[in-house]
Amino acid sequence: MAIVTTPRTNGGPDQRPGGPTLEVPRYRSSRGRPRWVSIPLRFLVPALLVVVWWIGSATGAIPEEILAGPPKVWTAFAELYQTGQLLDFSIASFKRAALGVLFGVVIGLVLGVISGLSSLGEELVDSTMQITRAVPFLALVPLFIAWFGIDETFKVLLIAVATVAPMYAYTYLGVRNVDRKMVEAARSFGLTGSRLVFEVILPSALPGVLMALRICLSISITGLIAAEQVGTREGIGYLVTLAQEYNRTDYMVLCVVLYAVLGLIFDGVVRIIERFSMPWRGQVAAR
Repeated sequence: MAIVTTPRTNGGPDQRPGGPTLEVPRYRSSRGRPRWVSIPLRFLVPALLVVVWWIGSATGAIPEEILAGPPKVWTAFAELYQTGQLLDFSIASFKRAALGVLFGVVIGLVLGVISGLSSLGEELVDSTMQITRAVPFLALVPLFIAWFGIDETFKVLLIAVATVAPMYAYTYLGVRNVDRKMVEAARSFGLTGSRLVFEVILPSALPGVLMALRICLSISITGLIAAEQVGTREGIGYLVTLAQEYNRTDYMVLCVVLYAVLGLIFDGVVRIIERFSMPWRGQVAAR
């Protein structure tokens, strides 16, 4: 008679005759890397690219006329910082992007909830939003200039139009994918109307909404670049225009770096929101 080991409720082995051999299940805990290891790993590849860029510029493999080296870019940064233009232009661009994203995200979120919650809302809203999504927002630049001029209104509205479609699409899908059983259970406890939307439906659709916010913030940088190329006297886009006129590749590279920093700031904001609004996300990934 064979003696096999089977698991007991307390996790210890149990000797029982016959039957298949069972293994004691192991609890799989998520063991993340220490921060002193994880943070340097995040900057490893960008640091290597900067090193290659620096070596290429120093050895002459990358001509200065094509791409200015890190020392020249740093000199341009120091010049603009000492004059105060760097801070003023960065704040101006940040305000335009933030206002445009705010309007686009709010409008897209409201329309996505309306379209996702009711068939009437979908019939009234979805076709128009699909048309808006299909039209490249850069094609609207001449029309917006004719309608709103070249002042701040044009720039903010262009960024808002660029971000409203992604927010609508992800919110609509997030609301539609909410578990119907959970909604019925909430209704059985007396949750209806706005309480049902804000306490059950939107929290369930939050992963899609935050993904939409991340995409909207990325697209807003493209809209900002397009908006600041027209009638601008302050902003990062104005620096790009000056760099093109005077063929200053150091200014051009500096503007690219500033846009990248602005994108990192936006992404960091979304990560902070995710960490506090969805603390369970870190325990879900199978890694």
